[in-house]
Formats: sequence, structure tokens, C-alpha cells
Amino acid sequence: MVEIPDHLKKRAEAAKKKAEEKASSSDAAASKIPAHLLKRSKAAKGTSVEASKTDVASSSAGQVATASAPTVSLTGPAGHTQRLLTVVKSGSIQDIKSKPHNKVHTWPHLIVVEFGAMLAMTTFLFFSAVFVNAPLLSQANVNQTPNPSKAPWYFLGLQELLTLFHPMVAGVTIPGIGLFALILAPYIDKTVSNKPEDRKLAISLFTFFMMFWAVLSIIGSFFRGLGFNFVFPWIDGIHFDL
Repeated sequence: MVEIPDHLKKRAEAAKKKAEEKASSSDAAASKIPAHLLKRSKAAKGTSVEASKTDVASSSAGQVATASAPTVSLTGPAGHTQRLLTVVKSGSIQDIKSKPHNKVHTWPHLIVVEFGAMLAMTTFLFFSAVFVNAPLLSQANVNQTPNPSKAPWYFLGLQELLTLFHPMVAGVTIPGIGLFALILAPYIDKTVSNKPEDRKLAISLFTFFMMFWAVLSIIGSFFRGLGFNFVFPWIDGIHFDL
């Protein structure tokens, strides 16, 4: 048996030391690997290092012995041919499930709903016009001004503002601010969700706008009497033609 050169021994010892350092650095992750698999892996590493020390090729007599490159045993302890490389979580590499989108097409989803709402409102107005009597008032007399003189119900909120503020403020400033706020609402609240709990700003703004004009219209209809003075309808009666 030919002796192994010193430089090959040093190389083998350096490889063994490097393998031991690598094994010690992976102790933190070893707790996640089962004990029997870890033991099998260490045994396989030990056999591969020993094989690299004793594996010397001598093809003919008098030929200088050279150590072959470290070889890996094809079989492990107890004749096992499998080796543990790493432990990964189970799951597919590529996600093939399509993600849901919170969007629908205008046609037919939106158009069908709007068309149904239009038919329902047309039906309601038709039967209201048939069964509900809505006569016109008598011809206006320029010599006799009605007392109180009230605008139609859809203008009573504006007429109520005119009794409280200057015409410039009541007719231009306040309605202008309200319309400008409604115009900016889609740019301020950019939430695409349809859930009420996610649209607090938009719902609050619309509720305030509707309640503001509803309160003014109710006051102008039922709480304004002769001379457009403030009255209580349960005391002085209602001065409004329904």
C-alpha cells in the first residue's frame, strides 16, 4: 500500500473541519428536523469523509499514487439510498387559483338593475296619477296675495334660508358650498368597497346634506304660518296645501 502524500492529508483534514463547522452552524435549524433523519445525515457525512481518505488509485506498479476526489457513497446506513437535503413546506410552486376582483361589467349587471328601477318608478307614478287626485289651484289673482305665500315644496328649504340669512348667503354661498362638497366627495373618499362600514365619509356627507334640506323643508311646510311667522302646527294649524 502506497502512503498518501501529506498535502492530500491536509486537504482532507481541512474538508473535514469545514464540514464540522457547517454542521455546528446549522444546529439552530436542526430542531425542526426529526432526530432519526439528522442522525442518518451525520452518518452519511462520516462515511464520505473516510472514503475520501482511503480512496487511492494505483493503476500500475511504480506509478505515483494520487488520491481521487472525495466520492459520495450511494448507500447510507442500513442500506438506505435516500438522503435528506432540506425540509420545505408543502405547497405548489405556482398559485393557479384566480383571485376574486371586486368589479362587474356595466352590461348587463348595472344596466339591468337601472332599467328595472326605471320600470318600477314609472309604474308607481302611473298608478299614483290614476288613483291620487291632484287638482290645480284656482287662477292667480294679482290683487290678492295669499297669506302665507309659500314656494313649492322643493323650494321651501331655500325660502327658509332666505328668512334667516342675506340673499347672497342663502341663495349662492350655502348652496354653492354644498354642491362643491358633493363634487369633491368622490376624490376625497376613494374607497371602492360597497360595505357601509367602509364608506363612513361618503355616507356621513350624504346624510348631512339630505337631513339639512329635509329639516328646512319641514320647517317651511308645517312651522310657518300667517306672514311666514314661526308657529306650532298642533296649536295654530297647518298653513300648507298638501
